[in-house]
Amino acid sequence: MALKQVSSNKCFEGFQKVFEHDSVELKCKMKFGIYLPPKAETGKCPVLYWLSGLTCTEQNFITKAGFHQAAAEHGLIVVAPDTSPRGCNIEGEDESWDFGTGAGFYVDATEDPWKTNYRMYSYIKDELPKLINANFPTDPERMSIFGHSMGGHGALILALKNPGKYKSVSAFAPICNPIQCQWGKKALGGYLGSDVSKWEAYDATQLVKSYPNSHLDILIDQGKDDQFLSAGQLLPDNFIAACTEQKIPVVFRLQQAGYDHSYFFIATFINDHIKHHAKYLNA
Repeated sequence: MALKQVSSNKCFEGFQKVFEHDSVELKCKMKFGIYLPPKAETGKCPVLYWLSGLTCTEQNFITKAGFHQAAAEHGLIVVAPDTSPRGCNIEGEDESWDFGTGAGFYVDATEDPWKTNYRMYSYIKDELPKLINANFPTDPERMSIFGHSMGGHGALILALKNPGKYKSVSAFAPICNPIQCQWGKKALGGYLGSDVSKWEAYDATQLVKSYPNSHLDILIDQGKDDQFLSAGQLLPDNFIAACTEQKIPVVFRLQQAGYDHSYFFIATFINDHIKHHAKYLNA
């Protein structure tokens, strides 16, 4: 599958690149950012996948998060894909910020007119890793995932639905229980239809209840002054309770007053997350 390089910038002795390709799953052109640490010039490196939130592209994380120095030090390739298909000419795809373009929610849609293109779950789980492993010096056996908000939801469900696939998982302010919040009800209802039992397959709080073993350490950071926390969109308490019941280890850090939902919050604690993943990826 042909990759077209869009940009390349040297950063902490490695390179932050952006590529474009034709996606088989999504049936459109897609972009992803990839940071290649200096270690990638001489050997294979583990891969850490970042999933961004609503309205984001591949650019938000690579320009705002400040992860490059830690990724370079720990020898991690970091991949940041886009958040949805683009330019599919689906009626209504650009009508709202929390559904359609920029809001793929990391599910495989089953409803018309979304089901042909909106297959972000399969894109992240299968197509993108195959593409990355075929074109870059990766160790396919060492892979982890993290994300923010809608992307935190994506990271959690991918880890929980695929035991053993990812060495570790973490999230910033994830949408933890989408079947119970307005963002989730809108997105899951639109992509998956009205049968709520189908939504549960993409809800971390539901998935953790049937997770087969406890070999997954989860790290979550949440800002105390996150406007979406107070609006009931994130619902971390429901997820923590389900993890506790299943005896699945989760470190939940409610960061002090002033920290919100922004990339300033992410940049503050990103090094902790890189270290969390490096511990498992470089073990």
